[in-house]
Amino acid sequence: MATASAPPAPLPPLEGSARLWGTIALSAATFMNVLDTSIANVSLPAISGDLGVSSTQGTWVITSFAVANAIAVPLTGWLTQRFGQVRLFMASVLLFIISSWLCGLAPNMTTLIAFRALQGFVAGPMIPLSQTLLLSSYSKAKAGLAMAMWSMTTLVAPVMGPLLGGWITDNISWPWIFYINIPVGLLAAGITWGIYHKRESTTRKVPIDAIGLGLLVLWVGSLQLMLDKGKELDWFHSAEIVTMAVVAVVGFAFFLVWELTDKHPVVDLSLFKRRNFWSGALATAVAYGLFFGNVVILPLWLQQYMGYTATQAGMIMAPVGLLAIVFSPIVGLTVAKIDPRRYATFSFLVFALVLWMRSNFNTQADFWTIMIPTVIQGVAMAFFFIPLVTITLSGLAPDRIAAASGLSNFARITAGAMGTSIATTLWENRAALHHAQLVESVNQGNAAASSAMAGLASSGFSADQVLGQLNRMVDQQSFMLAANDVFYASAVLFLLLIPFVWLARPTKSAGGADAAAGAH
Repeated sequence: MATASAPPAPLPPLEGSARLWGTIALSAATFMNVLDTSIANVSLPAISGDLGVSSTQGTWVITSFAVANAIAVPLTGWLTQRFGQVRLFMASVLLFIISSWLCGLAPNMTTLIAFRALQGFVAGPMIPLSQTLLLSSYSKAKAGLAMAMWSMTTLVAPVMGPLLGGWITDNISWPWIFYINIPVGLLAAGITWGIYHKRESTTRKVPIDAIGLGLLVLWVGSLQLMLDKGKELDWFHSAEIVTMAVVAVVGFAFFLVWELTDKHPVVDLSLFKRRNFWSGALATAVAYGLFFGNVVILPLWLQQYMGYTATQAGMIMAPVGLLAIVFSPIVGLTVAKIDPRRYATFSFLVFALVLWMRSNFNTQADFWTIMIPTVIQGVAMAFFFIPLVTITLSGLAPDRIAAASGLSNFARITAGAMGTSIATTLWENRAALHHAQLVESVNQGNAAASSAMAGLASSGFSADQVLGQLNRMVDQQSFMLAANDVFYASAVLFLLLIPFVWLARPTKSAGGADAAAGAH
């Protein structure tokens, strides 16, 4: 990932307990960071309800973190050279703790979104630097083992996120999903400083591409705002949305021209000249956007229309990591021998199967029926990251891997934020359509509707209560049908992504450690 210019003599690997504690501290920081991408998913209904906004506005809690995080990732290389790896990592962890504390204290949705964006931004350098410091702690021969252990934390965290988030929301209160970062972060920071403060990388003054960075913030921010506010403001019927769309397009055009001509670009766009890079990065970004959008919709549907508590929704989301943990080491060890394009194809086929299974859910689906696809999804997760990163980074000179990894991670995280906005908007739009269609058939001539109304009336419901009850039932059905539509469309898109993987040339693995280093 993002490493600074090498010191005059390479640092010797750590030994014994120093290496063990160093690994634990770096993994704990990574765990806390990755946990925060998924912990809020099942708590969205509680947060939205508590702060008096709709669940669509609630998804800003997720997208604001992701967008700010994506913008910060490409800056890691420059910041490392300027301040040093260890200092930057410590600053990232301590600022993350402070912003987590502020998120918990937020009195309304506007301040919560602002603090979540701050939290995402300061978290940017944490993951790449935790990999860099970890690889410097192990000998070359054990680099694969170091990355395998590191990958475990990034797989366990998304499992723990929904479970922990659900339990905390139901049993304590939602601000505690942010407060739990404080003790973990302080512990990780204390141990890391104790072990690594004498292992600081050399620093040098390098120019920052301020204009490129400004343009990046402008176009990504405008695009995400447009996607997030579109539904609320009736899309392109609103002058505000049209303005944001124009700013995003013009900002993107200027950004492209500037980055391709600047001597020290904040994002190295020349990487897109490489077929393996653009096909791998594109497949990763679109697939991750699809995956993340569906990961947000499922708990929202379960809690709002199926009567699940946050804890139960978390239990349904959690098993995704079980098979991922089993299969990931196997993928890591064999990706050098087996064509990674085959592994990525297998991953997309399993994702499509999982989403097709979900598209057949109905309102009678029980806990286990809903959980089985989540368990199977773990297989797709295991075969997803490492092979696609191997394709994306293959054939690159070692000094370009940091920039390539930063750029592909930027694309992936941005796509995740966009996937969330697009999926929730589509879900609500399809639900409105299904609602209108279902309401048409609720009339005196429909025997099922008449008997349901008669049954409710005989139970002592007034005419208004009968209609209210029927409307709730229609709502539940329409949102379920809308979720099925989104799941089915996502399954088809996963199948359509497979050819992109095969556009890449056959690869010789970029080395287990390098491949894993870009995986998250």
